[in-house]
Amino acid sequence: MSQVATKPDSIGELPPFDYKPAPYVGPSKEEVLALRKEHLSPAMLYHFKNPVMITHGKMQYLFDERGRRYLDAFAGIVTVSVGHCHPEVNKAVIEQTERLQHTTVIYLNNQIAEYAKELTDRMPGNLKARRGGKGGRDLGRFLVAYFVNSGSEANDMAIMMARLYTGQYDMIALRNGYHGLTGATMGLMGLHTWKANIPHGFGVHHALNPDPYRGVFGNDGPAYARDVTDIIQSSTPGRVAGFISETIQGVGGAVPLADGYLPEVYKTVREAGGICIADEVQTGFGRTGSNYWGFQNAGVTPDIVTMAKGIGNGLPLGAVVTTPEIAATLAQRLHFNTYGGNPVCSAGGRAVLRVIDQEGIQAKAADVGGHLLKGLRGLAAKHDVIGDVRGLGLMTGMELVKDRATKEPAKEETAYVFERCKDLGVLLGKGGLHGNVFRIKPPMCITKPDVDFLVAALDQALSEL
Repeated sequence: MSQVATKPDSIGELPPFDYKPAPYVGPSKEEVLALRKEHLSPAMLYHFKNPVMITHGKMQYLFDERGRRYLDAFAGIVTVSVGHCHPEVNKAVIEQTERLQHTTVIYLNNQIAEYAKELTDRMPGNLKARRGGKGGRDLGRFLVAYFVNSGSEANDMAIMMARLYTGQYDMIALRNGYHGLTGATMGLMGLHTWKANIPHGFGVHHALNPDPYRGVFGNDGPAYARDVTDIIQSSTPGRVAGFISETIQGVGGAVPLADGYLPEVYKTVREAGGICIADEVQTGFGRTGSNYWGFQNAGVTPDIVTMAKGIGNGLPLGAVVTTPEIAATLAQRLHFNTYGGNPVCSAGGRAVLRVIDQEGIQAKAADVGGHLLKGLRGLAAKHDVIGDVRGLGLMTGMELVKDRATKEPAKEETAYVFERCKDLGVLLGKGGLHGNVFRIKPPMCITKPDVDFLVAALDQALSEL
């Protein structure tokens, strides 16, 4: 693969932005790299061959130690929802920090209580009143939240709730899915690249991935759903604890689930006594544009919703939202999370909700996301190495292949474009089982001129292959 020498500024400049970071006065990049190598775990990987040192962030941009500005097209791994150092979120965090940094839920505090109401109020009404409890009892028109520190913790808790509530053990997850790296959630994982050689996955069955691009049944959701029926009939006692899935697979490469899949699977799982868990860690809070929650795009109503990442705009925050009856299973024994619902994190989470509403973030994700998909599809018409462009709103992916017929992953080409775009000023994400998918999921304050710059950088890098 040849590389054409091109000046980093050949695609023009990033859109004007009225912010200049204060001069960085800390240790040099080389010193930081040496400290990291000596004192941090080698498991902490670098995003680029030549790592970028980030010292400042503002809205959709990041700045290195020299003050160079980059367009952040990965949002801290799909975590910065409303913008780096958003003034409203910063203000809430600073004000709460000056009053009270930490108590646990053994004391009353207004932040966690008000946050729980504001968060659950944003769940669709059909989830609040969708189904009765055991024996058909009416659960009322409200939901409850349990706050944790991450998506891994949220999913771990969700599968425990499912098992306690149903009295069953078997869980069904999807191949190519990602739900975290705790002992329990690693078992749900459908990607070998993230699995350690330790005991895990007890009682977990992995169904065929309903991948419209690479799946054996194309975009035929009901055909994939029959595999779940077969798993229940052949690999479980006929009753299951539950089913968990992302509505667009994130780490797996921005893969949407085939049309009609989730409604069929939810019906099958419930007939087998199980409950349905929607992992909204990456797709929630308006990122798909068309709806506030990803599961709404599939026309389903889950029993448990897990969330993290964008919920806190970078704060360590996650939540499990479900019905009071399912949540009550945790009260069978003492259960506690030291930092879950911390006043500072709760104040920041509340500010995120306000910003999403006040700034029309969901509508922006739809509008700018549509512009992004149009630009990426224009690149696909120009560059044969692009096998697929997919996603919804600002949850998008672009997969590179050596041949569109065989769909052989273009790993080296992806690696080159990934590094080249960084040099041009765009920080992308990368994922998929073969590492050949660009995960383009920026802060949702990104603008159309930003998108045009991103597409131009991709075009330049792809043209150099």
